[in-house]
Order: sequence, then C-alpha cells, then structure tokens
Amino acid sequence: MTTAVRPTAAADWRALGTSVRLVTTDPALLDSCNLLLARHLAEVDATCSRFRADSELSALDDSDGRPTLVSPLLAEALAVALRAAEATDGAVDPTVGSALEALGYDRDFTLVQEDDRPVRLSVRRVPGWRRIHLDRATGTVTVPSGIRLDLGATAKAWAADRAARTLARAAGCGVLVSLGGDTAVAGEPPAGGWRIRVQDVTGPAEAPPAQGPYATIGLHSGGLATSGTAARHWRRGEHTLHHIIDPATGLPARTPWRTVSVAAANCADANAATTAALVKGPGAERWLTGLGLPARLVARDGTVVTTPGWPAPAFPVIGDEPVQPEGGPA
Repeated sequence: MTTAVRPTAAADWRALGTSVRLVTTDPALLDSCNLLLARHLAEVDATCSRFRADSELSALDDSDGRPTLVSPLLAEALAVALRAAEATDGAVDPTVGSALEALGYDRDFTLVQEDDRPVRLSVRRVPGWRRIHLDRATGTVTVPSGIRLDLGATAKAWAADRAARTLARAAGCGVLVSLGGDTAVAGEPPAGGWRIRVQDVTGPAEAPPAQGPYATIGLHSGGLATSGTAARHWRRGEHTLHHIIDPATGLPARTPWRTVSVAAANCADANAATTAALVKGPGAERWLTGLGLPARLVARDGTVVTTPGWPAPAFPVIGDEPVQPEGGPA
C-alpha cells in the first residue's frame, strides 16, 4: 500500500514591507485563503505600522501617558511584544521606536535605503518595556510621553501565527504562512512535513542561494524564524547600520552572528529568540540551549553552530517523521 503525496500550491506577493508566501495542501483553496490572508495583513498594517500616520500604533504617540483604549487586535499584538521582552530579559524591547528613527529607519525600508544623509550616533538606553502598561481587562494601554513603540521584532511573526491558524481552521487543510522568512504552519502538514530552506541570503524559494551555507529541514508544527543583520541594512554617512537594536545602547547590536534561525512552538516565540540571540551575541547558543530551543547560528566567517534538537544534515526533520526528498515548499 502506498500513500499519495498531497499536492501543494503556493502564492507569493508583498505586504507589510516584506515578502509574503502562502502555501496550502489543497490547491483548490489557495485563492480563497490568499484573499483571507490579504485582508488579515491589511488589518495588521492599519493597526501596528510605525510608518503610517493613520495607524492605531502611531496614535499612541499622542496619548501623553494617558490610558488609551485600543482594539483587541492591537492589545493582542502588544501583549505578544511585552511577553517577548520578558522572556528575553529585555533583549527584545518594543520601546526602540525612537532609537530606530534616530538611525534613519523612519519610513518603509525601500525609502530608507535611498537616503544617505549622515546621522550622529550616541549611546542611549531605550526607555524600557516595563514602562508600558497593558490592561487586558479594560482594553487600555498606557505609554509614557516621549516613548515611541516599534513592534517590528514581533508583529510579523505574530501575524503569521494568527493567519496560519485562522486559514487552517477555515479551509480545513494544511497551511504555511511566511512573512519575510518568519514562518508559521497549521493544519495537517504534507507527508514528511513542510520542507523549508534555511539560508543566509534572502532569495526566491525556487532555487538554493548562490552563496552562503543553507539547510533544508522539515517542520510539522509551530514556527520557524530567521533573523540577521544583512537583509535590512543601510548607510547613513560613514556608518553602515542595521535594524537589530541593542536596548542597552539604542544602537545596532554588535554581534558575532550574521543569522540565527530558531524553531519553536509558534513563530512569535521563534522570532523573539532569534532577535534576542543576535543582541546577546557571544554565548547566545548557550542561552538557546538552556531554553531547549533548536537553533542554527551562522557566524560572520560562515561557521555554523547548532543547538540540541536542530536536525543534522543527514536527517533533516523537526517533528516525528523524516523529510521526503520531494514535496512541500522550499
């Protein structure tokens, strides 16, 4: 008796300033799932964007420290961000908004790259996530005057988690949602799991990268995220900057790692761990090991370090079955 390999279908486009990839195990449901995904991401953008003057998040800039009623969607996004800050001992902190603006990251990234005006770098600790008070019972949030929030370290991964769960329930099939490499899966996976290529260089899913190490693994549930300092970097004057901020200095993190990939129970947790690992720098692999998170860290010289649970190349699987050589997204 043989088991037929379930077919998959994929759609690729852009939203939230990044790449979007949707894969379903039922090709007939791809278009309807893609429509639902587009609506979901539009809601997230209108709620959480730091670059839209009309977003709900931007409106908090004028709250002057008053408790402000927020939508359930923003309350959920803020709760995820604050939980990530607590879980990473503050290495991931949503109060980095002003620090990013001071570095020139104050608009969509494609526009940031076109601006090379010099900036003056100064060490200044960010205000700190503990100053943000979210009251889920009343649906209010208090942001002290002068603090600008940025949910870039958590919102895309949280949106991927939320979308994958919603689409899988609605469609009754397996779903993969990837937002700029933050990948969440839900529903019944393809045989052998979702085949996902982890790599240093951003590129199309169809072909392996021309340079840099990469690995293909199988993911059965939860989420997988990769963060790095090379995908979003820009020059301002004589400085080359990137978007991973060290809350202790308010400046781009000085890290020995160029990329970190982590698998976790959900994509939001995975992405918080990858960002924190870049900020923590040396010893990040021990921190990830202590949390029991399978991870792959690539040093600046290309050396690859993995933690227990990350699959060896000869048996690339995170889950309970080996990856088949064909099928699923790359």
